Amino acid sequence: MANIVWHTKLRIYLDLTRDDLGHPEFPGLWETVYRTDRLYAARGVPMAERDLQCGGVCQEAGVEAWMHLRLRAGRREAVHEKAEDEQRHTLPMSDEHKAYQERILRVAEEGGFKGASEVRTRVGRSWIQTDTLVEGADGRRIGWEVQLSSAGVHGPRSVRARAAKAEKNGITPAWHTDRADYARRNDTHWTRSNNLPAYVIAKTGDLRVVSGFRVLDFWRCDVRALYPCPNGVRRCGRFHATPKVRDILFDDLVRQSAAGTVVPVLFRVGGTTHRFWVTHADHDRLEDLRGDDTQLPPAREPEDAFRASRNRPTCRPVPLATWAPQPGRQLPTAGMPIQPAAPASETALAQSPAGTQASFRPALHQSGLPEELISLQQTADEAHAQLQRLNDHEERSHQRRVWREAAVAVQTAVTQYAMTKRLNRYEVEELLRRTVRHPRTPPGAAL
Repeated sequence: MANIVWHTKLRIYLDLTRDDLGHPEFPGLWETVYRTDRLYAARGVPMAERDLQCGGVCQEAGVEAWMHLRLRAGRREAVHEKAEDEQRHTLPMSDEHKAYQERILRVAEEGGFKGASEVRTRVGRSWIQTDTLVEGADGRRIGWEVQLSSAGVHGPRSVRARAAKAEKNGITPAWHTDRADYARRNDTHWTRSNNLPAYVIAKTGDLRVVSGFRVLDFWRCDVRALYPCPNGVRRCGRFHATPKVRDILFDDLVRQSAAGTVVPVLFRVGGTTHRFWVTHADHDRLEDLRGDDTQLPPAREPEDAFRASRNRPTCRPVPLATWAPQPGRQLPTAGMPIQPAAPASETALAQSPAGTQASFRPALHQSGLPEELISLQQTADEAHAQLQRLNDHEERSHQRRVWREAAVAVQTAVTQYAMTKRLNRYEVEELLRRTVRHPRTPPGAAL
């Protein structure tokens, strides 16, 4: 239950603790709103269409929590539709949750990245609230959400919607848990560690991620293959990739996801889409394989994503009395800027890894995007098309490097342009690809 209700149609907050609901200018407001809600209920109107949302804790967390009104013993009450929204008002943040937040911020700071806890990002008329937001390299933003054993038996039901909303607005969702049943879900990129007390999570030691990170094994589907063909035939002769579970240290995952050396990936098996984290090298090899499964992508140099450590492991904690935060250390609040202020001169582009210096001149394409972005995307697409036409291994290796450099140049330019113009990076990238690859498709049309 909640005392503050947001009326989506009237665009006002209703304070149920006050007789006039906080609006003396509207006589009889309670009777009107309550009778309307009861009429909707009698007609079987879904709660999501009754115009009433939680205007307190849930709205501050960026969650659309629908409600209905009732009178109990003469007392006005607003009741949540979902139990997990109700629990958001009663369950305090656990010590383990706070310890994870503190560890993520400390590790990010040690890696040279900025971070803040309980960050609210404005999205249209609503908000996205992130447990811990890490500002990584090249404009990368990792939104860590911690869901531990205290989150409920069935876990949060709004994970997919929240993760998709964050990703659409430039935040890479990273959900961490200590429960196996949460980690088996495919609604977002879950990672899992063992169930540990707060003082163990907070201390410096090896906090190991036991689920959610994979290495990819690339192989040819012939009579010598160790795996069954994923296409359901005996042997198809093509090349495939099989993910294998591998542990990674939690600190490494935080730092490398911010640096871009560990990235999320979607891996479809049959009718199920699995979500997990892999190294950037495995991600690139998988993209090469999907683009052309007649050639096995060359092996990359081994990366230090999973390694041994001399630190004491956190899976064998030494019992202590209680855990308390470090003296004088407080979790940062949502004071971190979501994106840097626009520079005085909006003409410079950062030096791209491909070695080219570009700048946004006044010349614009008919789509509204700068001609430089159009040219960079065309160059990257042409390099990829050329890669598909080659058969020689050395030529493909050289062309693959050319294509990657061109793709990195496009991503860097899109990020800089979106930040300079204060635009949604996801939408800029989507418009750019549509403009170059589907020039005759009208804006806003489905591809």
